[in-house]
Amino acid sequence: MAGPAGPVSLPVAARAVVAATVAGALACALPVLHGPTPWAAVALLAGLYALCEWPARCPVLAGRVAVPIASGSFFPVLLAAAFLLPPYAAALTAVPGALISYAEEQPRAVRRLWRAAQLAIAVSAAATAHVLLGGRAALGGSGPATLPDFPYVLLPAGAAALVFCLVLTALDGLIRATAERLPARTAWRGILLRSLAPHCVHGLAGLMMAVLWRSPFGPPAALFVLLPMYISCWVFAQYHREHAAHQATIRALVQAVDIKDRYTRGHSERVGRASEMIARELGMAEGRLDVLRFAGILHDVGKLGVPTRVLRKDGPLTPEERAVIELHPEYGHEMVRGIGFLGEARAAILHHHERLDGSGYPYGLAGTQIPEAARVVAVADAFDAMTSTRSYRRARPVAAAVAELERCAGEQFDPLMVRALVRALSRYGWHVEVTADEAGAAGARGNVPPGAGPIPTPPLPDPGLRATAPLPDPGLRPRPRPSNAKGA
Repeated sequence: MAGPAGPVSLPVAARAVVAATVAGALACALPVLHGPTPWAAVALLAGLYALCEWPARCPVLAGRVAVPIASGSFFPVLLAAAFLLPPYAAALTAVPGALISYAEEQPRAVRRLWRAAQLAIAVSAAATAHVLLGGRAALGGSGPATLPDFPYVLLPAGAAALVFCLVLTALDGLIRATAERLPARTAWRGILLRSLAPHCVHGLAGLMMAVLWRSPFGPPAALFVLLPMYISCWVFAQYHREHAAHQATIRALVQAVDIKDRYTRGHSERVGRASEMIARELGMAEGRLDVLRFAGILHDVGKLGVPTRVLRKDGPLTPEERAVIELHPEYGHEMVRGIGFLGEARAAILHHHERLDGSGYPYGLAGTQIPEAARVVAVADAFDAMTSTRSYRRARPVAAAVAELERCAGEQFDPLMVRALVRALSRYGWHVEVTADEAGAAGARGNVPPGAGPIPTPPLPDPGLRATAPLPDPGLRPRPRPSNAKGA
């Protein structure tokens, strides 16, 4: 929601959203001052939810208890409250747990307050939907004559879970759009689809808790649902740990490349970002977006096998040095071939210097022989190479780089990927980040410094420009390869 600077770094619109959400949560809970409130049930469910969220915050248990630090794993407790309590009372059950929950980034107090208000509104809305559809009566009572009305009881429970999901995703997208200044399409993209299935499962677990709670065995029986819930949390925690390990592996490799080749510092991250932009514009699945971003970030990892004196050479390369440089895709492929989670990113690392006309390297593949991921990274790589300052030249304006990509589309680059990048740039712009190595030439490059906003792409190309491959000497072209060379 905001960076380390604290609450003052929040935009005015984001602060207004937080304030309005807190006011909405207070309005949802206000009837407790007048209506009959089952305080014992509220206290038990609120304490149970707080107890579930507490281990990730506790300094003694954090790191020793396998619970996920991301919120959401214990939503069945809140949904059980929505099924059992009046809407205004159900809203209160989320507040203590949210206020003590784990918050990774600053401003932590604002994040917890926002989360408490968001969950209170969502639980209240879910409880309202459940009541309107007769869910309380369908749950039955504590006697054998009032058993749950199956299968009808599933309808109000499912509707409540859906409302809970819709409210949370709507508020999540709203705070992202205002706090991170994202376009509306980007802020809400994919949130609902990713959340719908987990929230439906949470709804079923919450319904199980509510049914057991209303059974003759009473509230203690509902606690049995916590065991499978904790197992689910443990699996979720393992996934997050594995994902963090993946990120750490990639970060270590990229840092090693940046240290060795100081002139391309930051290049890998920017290529990863541009590759993801192209993939998103092409409508690729969310899972492939991460893979394409990894491919862009790691595309030059093979430079670790290239002598430093060659990478940092200011003058033109000799044919022998050029041959060494052209081995870096194969070096990179060998380095990452055993990292299973990279998937098709490995092929992109190996083939990102292939050309559509077959004159690229290392295998001289042509057209659709080149893997799709490699064609994406090739465009992203060339774009950032042309818009970044290198040891042998200053950066070109984004406008000129786009024009050169369009001119070389069909010969060197896949036209589909070039068009996707152009559309993405026109929609989101390109925020150029000046590194320490580039600062000296930043004023002459024609690019926008950090924070100055997106750069529009021009409609007309400049025929006087030549495509620049992201190699130490832009005047050298890839060596022709036989068109019948075999791929990897």
